[in-house]
Amino acid sequence: MADNVRELSWRRLLAYAGPALPLAILTLPFYVMVPDFYARDGGIPIATVGAVLLAVRIVDAISDPAAGWLADRYRPAFGRRRLWTALSAIPLAGAAALVFMPPDRPSALYLLVAATALSLAWTAMQVPYQAWGAELSRSYAGRTRVAAFRESFTVAGTLLALVIPAAMPALGHEGPRAALHAFAILFGIGLPLAAFLAVSAVPEPAPRRLAAKVTLRSGWAALRRNRPFGRLLLAFLVNGLANGLPATLFLAFVGDRLGARDAAGPFLVLYFLCGVAGVPFWLWLARRTSKHRAWCAGMILATATFGLALFLGKGDLIGFGAVCVLTGLALGADVVLPPSIQADVIDIDTAETGAERAGLYFGLWALATKLALALAVGIAFPILGAAGFDPGAGIVTEAGLTTLAVLYAGLPLALKTAAIALMWRFPLDDAALAAVSARIDARPD
Repeated sequence: MADNVRELSWRRLLAYAGPALPLAILTLPFYVMVPDFYARDGGIPIATVGAVLLAVRIVDAISDPAAGWLADRYRPAFGRRRLWTALSAIPLAGAAALVFMPPDRPSALYLLVAATALSLAWTAMQVPYQAWGAELSRSYAGRTRVAAFRESFTVAGTLLALVIPAAMPALGHEGPRAALHAFAILFGIGLPLAAFLAVSAVPEPAPRRLAAKVTLRSGWAALRRNRPFGRLLLAFLVNGLANGLPATLFLAFVGDRLGARDAAGPFLVLYFLCGVAGVPFWLWLARRTSKHRAWCAGMILATATFGLALFLGKGDLIGFGAVCVLTGLALGADVVLPPSIQADVIDIDTAETGAERAGLYFGLWALATKLALALAVGIAFPILGAAGFDPGAGIVTEAGLTTLAVLYAGLPLALKTAAIALMWRFPLDDAALAAVSARIDARPD
């Protein structure tokens, strides 16, 4: 029996996308500001900060797939995705307050405990929320539309997160600590409200199949046989590390390599504004070619731009502005297209097992995301410390600045090239997805 599913109205898509905005307000400060704050203002050695955040991501190695598996396995009447979204919002807001509002001289243990609590609560919300989006449409183009709404809210939330530190001095509060306090308050109010609106306005689609539960052994075997998923996951991990390195090192690169710390905020705003501006083009290109080729085109643009960034030095602000514009345009492809492709490869699993396991798949997806960002910190900070770059200790050498440039631009260039090679001949496009959907429809009820 064929599935006839109406695409969601734009009003319901807006409601679904709402939590992405406060989640983005959390994301940018945690991955960009928190490492620098705890190392520079908190007085924790930069290598220790890197080790602590890497340890937190090791916890995620268990929590992300586990949350996805639980969100797939149990189907409460309220909705297996909506329930997790509703219940996790307040604990996540509380954990964010612990990380963003630390004591004056936090210890490494404090950072470890607070960041671990944040990571676990984040997983409990993010994985089911992403899986919910994958199930809201079953068409090749419709999934891109859902991802475009959600990720546009993500970029809007990121822009808001950039404006907050710039606005704090006008309110009589200066410094990163005041900005982090403001983030904690705004997130604590915004996330529960957005989660309530989403679960109230957006229903979960009925399950496609009522198959017997997949055993752990057979389910793992099916996942391993899903070669497009494995290929996509590896490409996403490699590309995520390529994006995580400049995200982690952005403040240091602008402040110490370019000598323009006060320009960091405007450069980030320019970058994300270009990200929003680029989304319609990547959606158009995906319709004209395919999602994976459009994503590759975005990565090619970013790769060429990182080649320019590698040679920038003190005072090269115009050149770095051009880097922000071009990599910002490429950002639209990075945020919209991979999650849409991920929803497509989950159908291969559904065709084989008869079960809908988007939670597990997005748990692995979230693990790859966090692992990439953790590797960025775990790789970059110890190397910088060994090369003579530890601003918290007042150590900034020429060799350290050169190493900073290589880690910020040179290594991402190589990593994105590898991700392009993985995705260029990706086997799943509109026609291939139609064939997979026909296999699902042909399964006996």
